[in-house]
Amino acid sequence: MRTQMVFGALAVLAALATPANAVEAVPDPGTQREFGAKLLVCDACHEAGRSKNAAIPIISGQQENYLAKQLHDFRSGDRNFEIMTWMANTLTPEELAPAAARVAKKNWPARPAGAASTPAPRGIAVCQACHAQNYLGAPQAEGMTTPRLAGQSYEYLVEAMRKFAEGERTNNGDMVQIMKAISSADREAMARYLSSL
Repeated sequence: MRTQMVFGALAVLAALATPANAVEAVPDPGTQREFGAKLLVCDACHEAGRSKNAAIPIISGQQENYLAKQLHDFRSGDRNFEIMTWMANTLTPEELAPAAARVAKKNWPARPAGAASTPAPRGIAVCQACHAQNYLGAPQAEGMTTPRLAGQSYEYLVEAMRKFAEGERTNNGDMVQIMKAISSADREAMARYLSSL
């Protein structure tokens, strides 16, 4: 009898606690609107995740963990680009992962019909080691995720490779060392090939 009373009391407590927990789990509509408005600012350059300018990366459909790391790096100063540093700082630390998730869930832009791929340049296998055989990005053993390179704009890729090679971008030490070892002409050929995929 005593056991039944204990279970009964626990059931009543659980039933009473459920509505309170459910109310707490409902997001504040004002906060959700504010978060959505912050992400609308991204469209000024990325226009629904796609780039308005070839020098601006495509971010829709990009690897979620990679996007979250870049937002973190812009906030911390590990990656420096004034506009993105400002943008990342408009987000709270708790909003970084949801922002990355929202952008990652969008579709990568379709490749134009009839667009021909360029031949694979020498040395491109070095990219496959981390970015996967199809260059779509992949989780790494260290818990990092590499970004998708396939279909990214030539202008963005070649400039990102140059920045790593010249030490202007240092938020990935491996990329700094790899790009330093590759000639400018080979980096251009790699960027041309990757952008054509």
